[in-house]
Amino acid sequence: MSDDEVDEELQALLWESLGLNGKSFHEPARTRVLENAEYVCNNSIDVALDYRGCKAAASIIWNLMQEKKYSVAKWSEHELHPKARDASTVDFIFTMDVLNFSFWSDKSDSDESFAVEFHGSLYTGYWGLVAALQRALEEGIPITDPTYWIDGECTDNVFRHVFRSATTAQIPLLDERISCLREVGRILSDNFDGSFLNCVDIAKGSAAALVNLVVESFPCFKDEVLFEGKMVRFYKRAQILVADLWACFEGESYGSFHDIDTITMFAGINLHAESSAVDYADSLLDYRIPQMLHSLGCLQYSPSLDYHIRQRLPIESGHSWEVQLRGCSIWCVELLRREILRQHPESTLNAILIDFFLYDTIKQEQEQPSADTPWKQRDLIPHHLTRSIWY
Repeated sequence: MSDDEVDEELQALLWESLGLNGKSFHEPARTRVLENAEYVCNNSIDVALDYRGCKAAASIIWNLMQEKKYSVAKWSEHELHPKARDASTVDFIFTMDVLNFSFWSDKSDSDESFAVEFHGSLYTGYWGLVAALQRALEEGIPITDPTYWIDGECTDNVFRHVFRSATTAQIPLLDERISCLREVGRILSDNFDGSFLNCVDIAKGSAAALVNLVVESFPCFKDEVLFEGKMVRFYKRAQILVADLWACFEGESYGSFHDIDTITMFAGINLHAESSAVDYADSLLDYRIPQMLHSLGCLQYSPSLDYHIRQRLPIESGHSWEVQLRGCSIWCVELLRREILRQHPESTLNAILIDFFLYDTIKQEQEQPSADTPWKQRDLIPHHLTRSIWY
């Protein structure tokens, strides 16, 4: 067999493992993230679910979501998100989510935090990343083209220019971000004709299949960790990627997935378009969901973990505490979803929209604290601090 020929047997095994085998396609693809989150929750000793708290929180969340008329339509309304509904936007979203991790700063002073100046405004955190990509495109740098990431002209200095900061602080984990882009660019070139669109086509409208294909094909998306003798999956950025496509295209075209409800809580997207200025809290929001669930009375922490978080001490990626926080949060949001559907069977609510609500609510609480909100019945514990490429 020549180097140009496809190993059909190997390809068939890969497709089958992703739930894409032609003979068994009637069997839906599964990411197993939810089952793994339940396993983590059942084996956690430092994070626990308060089921009575979850039941009460479900009612609060549902009522507030109805008041705010939550929907995915706001995704494209933000000034920095792409407006076109075409292949170029798919490339933008893919680039964005290859890099969508670890924006928090260990400095409380905004002058010492990564920020991007664009069109007269400063953006931090996730929005700083999006602004940097938009700025690069305006400068004629094809930063969302995966073939460019492995081109000889795209040096590390080019990447440093793209992600340059308006402050003295550079974007966290810059070397790791460059490595991720180069790795993904090589794999796309070798296996998918240089385009992520081919991955979307292969998934055949299955959100779970696309998540599986992404994590199996690109190591920097393979968000797995050993916990209590079992390898558990979180796949946070891969799920955000699918959710971003769904939200941007509003469930149509490249964002059409017949099984979008298989995507779990991931704590990663902000639908609201209100804030554009520098905001220290904005760079921390990927860590806010456990914090919000704790304040709603859904999660409880052991004294040692509670003390560690309140002292703002870092937790290593893969540490049991971190795995428990992530797994229990995912399972908690699933229980909230089930309780809301039990109370309101007519609803089509999924975990993505609950995640959107929690994400935005904690940001609004940071910007405009209000004493009469349900989560103010308990003190707002700080978020945990973990530095990694997974989130």
